[in-house]
Amino acid sequence: MPKKKKTDKEFEKIVDFIFEAGTARNLIRSHNQVLRQVNDSISSHSFRTAIIGLILADLEKADSAKIVKMCLLHDLAEVRTGDSNFINKFYRIEKEHEAVKDQWSDLPGGEEAIKILSEYNARKTKEAIVAKDADSLDQIFLQKEYLSEKPADFKRWHEHIACRIKTSSARKIAGLVFRTNPLKWVYNIDEAEKKGEKHQC
Repeated sequence: MPKKKKTDKEFEKIVDFIFEAGTARNLIRSHNQVLRQVNDSISSHSFRTAIIGLILADLEKADSAKIVKMCLLHDLAEVRTGDSNFINKFYRIEKEHEAVKDQWSDLPGGEEAIKILSEYNARKTKEAIVAKDADSLDQIFLQKEYLSEKPADFKRWHEHIACRIKTSSARKIAGLVFRTNPLKWVYNIDEAEKKGEKHQC
């Protein structure tokens, strides 16, 4: 049986949703309340979380497609609910499930997205656990970037997040982040270039 052709109204809903998703780049994450130099957004956080998730999926022999979807979509409801830092969450009730349902109902792939996000939030499957570890790792990377000049503060935040990590691969990465200079990758490129050109400053 041939697929039913989408109506103009259905395509309009798709366009509206894509505009909505784009506003995630404008939502600076709420930890800027205590970390004043913060400039990461819901979009940038979700992007790097997905990159981390892709790597963890391979290390943990899990379904990479599902994990990347979880990572990309895990905070999209915050376009409607707003982002909450750990302080806000003591006092605020979020209707994330309702926001997810309202965002995705009647969209192509919406039923799958709702199911994937429900699985992610339940944290029972291997993929959901790996995706959550990716989310936690991005937070650890951010804290290292923002607090590298305040080692005591970074140590405390690192311990707060790292204790929640479940997979061995993510724990190994978290430990390395603790003692890695965020600019080391730049220096590595510089050193490799110097060796290749055989010149000294």
